[in-house]
Amino acid sequence: MSHGAPAPVNLEQAQQTIHELRVHQIELEMQNEELCRVHAELETVRAHYFDLYNLAPVGYCILSPEGLILEANLTAVSLLGSALSLLIKTPITKFILKDDQDVFYLHRKQHYETGSPTPCELRMVKKDGTPFWAQLTTTPLASDQAGGDGASRLVLSDITERKRMQEENAKLMGKLQRAPRPRRAASGTPKAKV
Repeated sequence: MSHGAPAPVNLEQAQQTIHELRVHQIELEMQNEELCRVHAELETVRAHYFDLYNLAPVGYCILSPEGLILEANLTAVSLLGSALSLLIKTPITKFILKDDQDVFYLHRKQHYETGSPTPCELRMVKKDGTPFWAQLTTTPLASDQAGGDGASRLVLSDITERKRMQEENAKLMGKLQRAPRPRRAASGTPKAKV
């Protein structure tokens, strides 16, 4: 068997092929520049989202319809005193004081009945057992978001200091109400003679 010699290359065809390759290279470079620009924009949006979500002054959690934590921001992780990996798939009720479980049950029931944001105040417990007062606000998630149909967004705020101040104010008001009142001078007292 003999191997045939390569067919002679037509100069015009070679120039056409080189031209097409250069055009293709320019198109690829333009696409690459566009991809780099879009990537930079996405990184900026991602950094903004990270700041907005994870560094927010309140805790955010996504709860499944069963009350399992599906997602949590860094503030929620800090408030609950647990690593993020340990929070995922954990029931939120694990962090609610036993005496306040009914408050949370009624809160969730109202949330599902009304479908509107519902706030409540209750006592929670960090993983290490430290109790704290929290205000929870639950809002429904769209069915196309994480957790699917029936999932909810839980906003968690530590209100321990506010509750402490309310208790102090109540004690002070109680003391004021029990304190003897100064007697007023009678309006009909005779004036001293000069």
